[in-house]
Parts: sequence; C-alpha cells; structure tokens
Amino acid sequence: MSYTVQSVDVAHLIQVALTPIFLISAIGVTLNVLTSRLARIVDRARAMEERAAQPEMPKPDSRDLHQRLVVLARRARLMNAAITLITVSALFIALVVVMLFLNAFLHWDLSAFIAIMFILSMLSLAAALLAFLIEVRIATNSLRIGIRASAPRGD
Repeated sequence: MSYTVQSVDVAHLIQVALTPIFLISAIGVTLNVLTSRLARIVDRARAMEERAAQPEMPKPDSRDLHQRLVVLARRARLMNAAITLITVSALFIALVVVMLFLNAFLHWDLSAFIAIMFILSMLSLAAALLAFLIEVRIATNSLRIGIRASAPRGD
C-alpha cells in the first residue's frame, strides 16, 4: 500500500514541477531571441568598424559612424545584461525544481527557500525583460534618427 501512495506522491510532485519546467522552456525561447539579437548587433558593429578603419573615410561620415558605434555598444551591453539576467532566472527556476524534490523526499521544510528562489527568478526575469525593452527602444530611436538624417531637406 505504501508503494501506491508513494508513486501517487511522486506523480503529483512531477505535476507540480512541470510548471517551472515550462517556464524554463519559455525562458529558453526568449534566450534564443536575445542571443540572436546580440549577434546581429555584433555583426553590424563589426561591419561599421571595418568601414571606419578605411583611410578614405570622410571626416563627417567618420563622426556619424562613431556615434552609431556608441549606440550599438550600449545596445550590446543591454543585451548582454538581459542574457545574463534571464539565464540567472532559469538557474533559479532549476533550483526551485530541485528543492521541490528535496523537500518531498528528505522531508525538509524548504518552502521559504523555494518561495525566495521563485521570487528571485521572477525579479531576474523582469529585469531581463526591462533591459530588452530599453534596448528595443534605443534601436527604434536610432532608426528614427537615421530616417531623419537621410530625409531630403526642404528649401
């Protein structure tokens, strides 16, 4: 009889652990988006650096290129922060899953620790999304500047 009760408890524990595991999956998809975005920023910066290194680059174009590189560097720092924070969030969620099983099998009272890890995970996830939002806003604003700079001037 205890075998049946224990297997039911394990099945319930696995059900409880699935929710954070789905969250880890969603974080993984978001991490993929963030790393792809960072890769595009790095590729664009490298192309601009190559153009800036050309000796025949006119001075006004060189200043504009430098300003764009500064914006790209800021965006890359924000994306790096977002990637770090979202990875930390996933690690906290993984700890939550491990602690759920330890709590059940070792009969330790880890409920406060589990709650704290989950809260820290959500805070880290929120901070990562905020960094991503700021990076997107910077990218959008720099795009608008590029459109205004290339617009024909009225007489």
